Amino acid sequence: MTVSSASRPREETSVHTRILKCALEIDDTRAYWAHGARAERDRTPKTAFDEAWFGSRSMKRVEVLITNFRARFDAFPPSLPVLSAWKDMEPKTRGIVCHWHMQLSDPLYRRFTGEYLVERRDQTDTVTRDAVLKWVSSEGAERWTMPTRIQFASKLLSVAYAAGLVGGNRDPRPLVYPRVEDDALTYLMYLLRSVAFEGTLANNPYLASVGLDAGFATDRLRGLSALSYRRQTDLVEVDWAFDTLETWAAGTVHQERANVGSYL
Repeated sequence: MTVSSASRPREETSVHTRILKCALEIDDTRAYWAHGARAERDRTPKTAFDEAWFGSRSMKRVEVLITNFRARFDAFPPSLPVLSAWKDMEPKTRGIVCHWHMQLSDPLYRRFTGEYLVERRDQTDTVTRDAVLKWVSSEGAERWTMPTRIQFASKLLSVAYAAGLVGGNRDPRPLVYPRVEDDALTYLMYLLRSVAFEGTLANNPYLASVGLDAGFATDRLRGLSALSYRRQTDLVEVDWAFDTLETWAAGTVHQERANVGSYL
């Protein structure tokens, strides 16, 4: 099945400040996913607050969380129902999936993790807040005050730390790569198949941010069972074993979990 680029959701391209109010929030994200099978009209801030989806969070905080999670997940269907049904996702995979969706919904974070940190690794194995502040200031941020730029630098680093891309929260901070399981990588590939984004399936900021540049990505993609990936110079061919992200999930991760449960 081929989806026209005009009908696909598109990665966010307008820089915004949402990250200043809402970081990766992995635990709260998991709580949001738990209600992902419900219709959007049943996933309002009031419902989330009344039913205590996020524990004792204030109504104001719940509104911030719902707004951001909608931008990260609802904007890229059918990710939310798939994630809702993926009950026993590994914690590290959860962090990587949250990271990729943050990249999709935030172009500054996407450039930071998919370009700047990648280039930084070619020069050194650490990063500092001052270096990130300098980068933020170079990213057309002159319209922001210095305190706001400092906030951006701190938030970008804290989110990268939560995603497993930075190995500490004190300078100098080690640059590391998270382990990416096959299920997580397959999820990303099927998701990107349905999204309009800059780059190719084997060369993009999403893969680069977790250490899978064009060469490493090719090796990993060839090992996935849910797709057949072939590359010769600049020619790439992909055969998909499933039509959509939903059918892949129904036929693999969801079905495997159901089968495991039937033997317990």
